[in-house]
Amino acid sequence: MKEKQIIQVINPNVSAAMTETIGAAARAVAGPQTEIVAVNPSQGAPSIEGHFDEAIAAIGVLEQIKAGREQGVCGHVIACFGDPGLLAARELAQGPVIGIAEAAMHMATMVATRFSIVTTLPRTLIIARHLLRQYGFEHHCAALHAIDLPVLALEDGSGLAQQKVRERCLAAKKEDGSGAIVLGCGGMATLARELTCELGIPVIDGVGAAVKMVESLVALGLTTSKHGDLDFPVRKSLSGQFDRLN
Repeated sequence: MKEKQIIQVINPNVSAAMTETIGAAARAVAGPQTEIVAVNPSQGAPSIEGHFDEAIAAIGVLEQIKAGREQGVCGHVIACFGDPGLLAARELAQGPVIGIAEAAMHMATMVATRFSIVTTLPRTLIIARHLLRQYGFEHHCAALHAIDLPVLALEDGSGLAQQKVRERCLAAKKEDGSGAIVLGCGGMATLARELTCELGIPVIDGVGAAVKMVESLVALGLTTSKHGDLDFPVRKSLSGQFDRLN
């Protein structure tokens, strides 16, 4: 019998409710031999909606990566669409580290020639554009849309944010001519399957996509390369609050 593999799914904000949502989405797609450990930092921002929030969140991500490595997890998922701290996390990790924006964009190009992104606040559209350029998917993205509600509206129980996501996805299909839609927030993770059925096109949740990518890399025996810039950080004494990353 194959040994269980543990994948750490990191919600970079401090919302326990969102961590539960993300963990549920990850477990829904994980294979029978995969155990999902969903975690979030104990300190940081309640939601991540800009460069400032991402800078704070990156430290929490690195703390969780260090803890996961020490616990022997096989790989890690960074479950925020800005992929905060991704390259630094890969330096610190032994196993593969996948960001949900990176994963969702990759998956979208495998099932469609053009995709649209639906996210939360308009300001985060700019961050998504930066990532599209960084990952080489700028020419694959037909359009980006925002529901103009904050991230935590997805957890307030009203259902308003979920309805707005649905409406924007329907409009994106009609207006953009895209073959797929990427959901641009970890808090939207549980909506993908229902929307895929309703729209009749792939609606991609980055949490699920990232989990399956980590599973595939682990199955292939591939870990984060330690040759070159993703080698473990140069050992040095870190002072103050950063000492815990040593």
